[in-house]
Amino acid sequence: MRIIVDCMGGDNAPIEVVRGAYAASLEYNASFILVGDKAQINAIADADGMDLRRFDIVDAPVTIEMNDDPLCVVRAKNDSSMSTALRLLADGKGDAVISTGNTGALFTGATLIVRKIKGIRRAAIAGILPMDPPVLLLDSGANVVVTDEYLEQFAIMGSIYMQKVYGLSAPRVGLLNNGAEECKGTELQLKAYARLKESPSVNFVGNVEADKVPKDACDVLVTDGFTGNILLKSIEGMGKLMLSTMKQLFMADARTKISAVFAKHKVSDIKKRFDSTEHGGAPFLGISKPVIKAHGSSNAKAVKNAIRQAISYADSGVIVSIARETKLFTEAAKSSKAEEKKTDTAEKTGV
Repeated sequence: MRIIVDCMGGDNAPIEVVRGAYAASLEYNASFILVGDKAQINAIADADGMDLRRFDIVDAPVTIEMNDDPLCVVRAKNDSSMSTALRLLADGKGDAVISTGNTGALFTGATLIVRKIKGIRRAAIAGILPMDPPVLLLDSGANVVVTDEYLEQFAIMGSIYMQKVYGLSAPRVGLLNNGAEECKGTELQLKAYARLKESPSVNFVGNVEADKVPKDACDVLVTDGFTGNILLKSIEGMGKLMLSTMKQLFMADARTKISAVFAKHKVSDIKKRFDSTEHGGAPFLGISKPVIKAHGSSNAKAVKNAIRQAISYADSGVIVSIARETKLFTEAAKSSKAEEKKTDTAEKTGV
């Protein structure tokens, strides 16, 4: 397994990214290509006493900033560390890419450089919501505008992911909506509901309201990227608020501090669940090779866990299964349209 690491994107790059990649090299059975400013990477290694002789370093000092236009990855900054990393993946020089950089640019680059799986209309960011059990959210921020067909494909890809990665035999798919009734929502939700209800590849359980998401209502939750990103960040923010409130409670006085000692392990479990550094990153489902987006504020621990996730995703067989299912799905759709056309012609001609 060979992991390509974009070292220059994100709030804490390149120092935390390099540290995370080095930590991963000590723990996981993989080799690494570090893409970025070679002088900076070597300076970080020297300062921390890291031996990078086992790493391949590709010099690409140009950085895509967080406020850059996403298309710069293939235009103005096509020599950037992110662009270079994606080209290495596309050319078969590695098995997966991870980046903490500009989400829009990484998604655009993955789509235009690495390319989508044949038959997939739009790739999507697969974010894990820290519920018990976990819920896969598609889309978590890539596609602001979607169609009911996109949502069906998100549902299929998400189901395959939860089967392969989490071992679920028939993942339950819910459609995020403002009510549980079939008649709720905009035209998009109404069309998506009808499509998902009839889809043979999806175990559809209906509309799911936001307050039901933490109550084991579904395993895969589909929505547009705008709504999904708001939901994801709201949950992350609420998790931080909850942990901060608990800390204030336990530190209030001597009695609560004593209670904190006995509750320490349980609190640590809760903290771990809502800690974004534990989850590492989110894969782009629908891209033909593994691309993992780590949080922009990732520290070394988060980068290491993103690499762990990249290795797991590359080994899971998710991409092959999505390609196979999409082919069957596309062929069935073509057959259905051909049959409809044949019927229409027969009705018009009276034959």
